[in-house]
Amino acid sequence: MPQAYVDHPEFGYDRDFRGYGEAGLPELKWPKDAKIAVSFVINYEEGGERSVMSGDGQSETNLRENPTGPPRINERNYNTESEFEYGSRAGFWRLFRMFNKYDMKFTLYAVAQAVEQVPEVVTRCVETGHDVASHAYRWVEYHDFSIEKEREWIKKCITSLKALSGYAPKGWYYGRNSPHSRTLIPQVYEEMGEELVWASDTYADDVPYWIDRADEKNKPDPKGCLMVPYSYDCNDFKFHVVGSGFRDPNGFYQHLKNAFDTLYEEGEEGNRKMMTVGLHCRIIGRPGRFKALQEFVDYISKKEGVWVATRTEIAEAFKEQYPYQKGYLAKKK
Repeated sequence: MPQAYVDHPEFGYDRDFRGYGEAGLPELKWPKDAKIAVSFVINYEEGGERSVMSGDGQSETNLRENPTGPPRINERNYNTESEFEYGSRAGFWRLFRMFNKYDMKFTLYAVAQAVEQVPEVVTRCVETGHDVASHAYRWVEYHDFSIEKEREWIKKCITSLKALSGYAPKGWYYGRNSPHSRTLIPQVYEEMGEELVWASDTYADDVPYWIDRADEKNKPDPKGCLMVPYSYDCNDFKFHVVGSGFRDPNGFYQHLKNAFDTLYEEGEEGNRKMMTVGLHCRIIGRPGRFKALQEFVDYISKKEGVWVATRTEIAEAFKEQYPYQKGYLAKKK
């Protein structure tokens, strides 16, 4: 049993293996009676990754084109830095232009320190109707942060993104979260008088679901937390996973198409789901990979009953039909 659960029960969460069961959620409806909700997520990490200049003692080693060679301690790796800079200089704008061309809204998982370097990324997302969510203050591991330090970084991130976008991020995804994160995030939002609509550090379902917050067990008016599942399989990071990743762009396209077709067919049968596609500026933003994404976007644009939406839009549509009730995943009004 994890130490955090034993010593701090407000951070311990039970596992749920049953979910919605055999029947699923047949009464779930998406706007315009769509058969499927599709969520495109752009992870913007460039400038928030580990670097000597940020005091980390080494350059980032994760999700790189060329991760070989020993880490350079207290020495800048200009090659690594330039890989990340490609994402902000070219990759993001290639993705931005394409989604605007197809009039599809995406969710920006914004690492606050990264978008602070190029504020117009957030400005242009807000101006064109895309959703700016939190990907933490920096793209680093949080598992060894003290509770107080993590709390302060959560607050710092909310403050930064609100200053850039005009609103506190409605959703949050760490990816490198600590055992305390699930409780700390909504707590800090409440302390700051802001609203957390959803969190996405879960991969457990094809539709949103509620969880009971561990710190609300004895509260008379618990609010719970809506989880909007993220995706590791429909995610371009697997181009950088040796052995189990995508070997070429055609494989990426085919996997996305297979996932979409399966969920679309289930939606036609009345069991509506959501599909998440995880993207990174410096990975799918490269021309050779970008073409595969473009072909997938074009493919679903020609299908009837497809709702491409931000994660906040999906969360709000779900909440309207399935408001939180303590002790159960979701109940119809």
